[in-house]
Amino acid sequence: MQRACAAALLSRGRSIIHHPGHSDDDKAALDIVRRLGAEVIFQDEDLIITSSGVNPVTTDVNCGESGLSIRMFTPIIALADKPITIYGEGSLLNRPMDFFDEVLPQLGVEVESNKGRLPIRIKGPLLPKNIEIDGSLSSQFLTGLLMAYSSKTSPRTPLQRSGAFKDSDESNVSIKVRNLTSKPYIDLTLDVLKRFGLDVPENRNYENFVFSFDTHDSRPDSYRDTTHEYTVEGDWSGGAFLLVAGAIAGPITIRGLDMNSTQADKTVLEALSRANASFAIEAKGIKIRPSQMKPFEIDATDCPDLFPPLVTLASYCNGETKVVGVDRLTHKESNRAVSLQQEFGKMGVKIETHDDIMIIYGGGGLTGAKVHSHHDHRIAMACAVAALKAKGETLIEEADAVKKSYPDFFDDLIKIGADVSLSSKIKFHE
Repeated sequence: MQRACAAALLSRGRSIIHHPGHSDDDKAALDIVRRLGAEVIFQDEDLIITSSGVNPVTTDVNCGESGLSIRMFTPIIALADKPITIYGEGSLLNRPMDFFDEVLPQLGVEVESNKGRLPIRIKGPLLPKNIEIDGSLSSQFLTGLLMAYSSKTSPRTPLQRSGAFKDSDESNVSIKVRNLTSKPYIDLTLDVLKRFGLDVPENRNYENFVFSFDTHDSRPDSYRDTTHEYTVEGDWSGGAFLLVAGAIAGPITIRGLDMNSTQADKTVLEALSRANASFAIEAKGIKIRPSQMKPFEIDATDCPDLFPPLVTLASYCNGETKVVGVDRLTHKESNRAVSLQQEFGKMGVKIETHDDIMIIYGGGGLTGAKVHSHHDHRIAMACAVAALKAKGETLIEEADAVKKSYPDFFDDLIKIGADVSLSSKIKFHE
């Protein structure tokens, strides 16, 4: 959803987005594109974004608590030639943004940050050049650069045709990447660029992304002003919690998840399979029901958002489950390795970390407890799903953190039969 908003802003013309999301992160993205000059309206169940490119109407934007928004939209905002201050909220204020201090000045952008933290003040315009970046912290920084480069190198862009790239190679510019993590999310970004008619770089083994352009493109301006239609996929990150809920306390059927998706969190199916969970993929959806499950091993380096549902799943598997990728958990809405250890420990599940490996000792039964979300949407959802078969009542403090990505989460649990008392503190009963 957030990528679609960014692409609609950059693609010029009219974009119709079907099945738009309404999480706090989605709302932050919509507010950003409005502030960057796009017209945003809802018509029936669709979202319509009309844009003439990046033309800021304010001097500031707020990314809320969305890590993707700050990392993706900052290079896009840098396309403008006026100073813009970028703010954030909650845990986003503590996330490192040194990447922009180091990279954007290489592209002609003035940057002032709060010692590598928000707020950040930038002034463009960003001019694509051959650069090399480190992709180990997050692929989302690369997503932002790919979006910005795609807009600026496109022969459909007036700046391109006016010769704005005299400092670039005659035929291309490239982004070289070291240590790229979460490669499936880059596949998703490239797919969105293609669907919105933006330039898609040549992907050379996720190590070099090469944009080719032609400053003598003769296609008419009307070529740019087309209508793009895009349907937002069901979210595998949120769907993973429902699938685990089904494996623990089903049976349930989950509809709307694309089996051909490039989303990294589709890996949850591999984890369920390794855990010997009982599920079937049918035309109407994924049917899943409880079964005797066994411990499993899986590498979640490229899908770190899966750690919370995987820990929940492992808690109900009889033995030691090992999940690789702990190093990716530090700079989330909370330090998720610590949060998972603390909150699942309260419910009777022992969790250890050894270097980059998390070991979950499952199968001993869970006990309802008073737990805290750490203001982290995925920790709140993990505790909720874990509570479905825990003995006694579970109280989740600050459970409304789920609004960040999945505002309907507790309503959906109620639909599948969970005993939930909704308040600022969510109660679950066995």
